[in-house]
Amino acid sequence: MPGITLGDTVPNLEVETTHKNFKLHDYFADSWTVLFSHPGDFTPVCTTELGAMGKYAHEFEQRGVKLLGLSCDDIQSHKDWIPDIEAFTPGSKVTYPIIADPNKEIIPQLNMIDPIENGPSRALHIVGPDCKIKLSFLYPSTTGRNMDEVLRALDSLLMAAKHKNKIATPVNWKPDEPVVISPAVSDEEANKLFPQGFKTAKLPSKKGYLRVADVS
Repeated sequence: MPGITLGDTVPNLEVETTHKNFKLHDYFADSWTVLFSHPGDFTPVCTTELGAMGKYAHEFEQRGVKLLGLSCDDIQSHKDWIPDIEAFTPGSKVTYPIIADPNKEIIPQLNMIDPIENGPSRALHIVGPDCKIKLSFLYPSTTGRNMDEVLRALDSLLMAAKHKNKIATPVNWKPDEPVVISPAVSDEEANKLFPQGFKTAKLPSKKGYLRVADVS
C-alpha cells in the first residue's frame, strides 16, 4: 500500500466533523485514537460497524482512547444516517465525531484506500499520542470488523507502550495473561524489569530467546 503506514505521522489535516471542525493533531493530542474509515453512508456493513463502535464506546473510554470515524459523504448525510446506525444496533449511541469527505480528498492522504476496489476503504488506524500510526487494519468490502480483535490489539499496544516496548504479546494474548520479553532485553535487564521473575522456555534449540513474564 502506498502512503502513510506504521510508524508514520498522520498528516495534520483540518477536518469537518459532525461535532466541529478541528485539526487532527489537536484531536490526537495526549491520548490514543482509533480512526476508522468507510466508503459511504447508508451502506450495510458500515452501518453495522459504526453501531458496534457506539456500543463499545465505553470500552474505549475506560482505556482513555478516543474514537474518530470518517465516511465519504457530507455532514448532513452523516447526521441523517446516525438514527439508522443506532436503530440497527440496540444500545448503540454514536457519540464520537465522524469526518466528512464528500470529495474523497482526505481518505487518500490517510492511506485508507482499497487497492482492489480502487477507491475508499474500510480501514482502521490506531494512532498514538505522538500522532503516529501504531497499527492498521485494511478490510475488503465483504468482511466486517471484529470489535473484540480491535480491542485486543489496542490492549496489546497499550501494554507494550506501558513497558516501553520491552515486552510483546504472544499469539491470542488477552489482558492479564503473560507476555514475552523482547530479544533486545538482556537477562540481566529482564531481572530488573521483572523482579518477580520470568520463565525461559526449554526448547530443542537450547536457545533462551523465548522468555515469559507475568505483568498483571
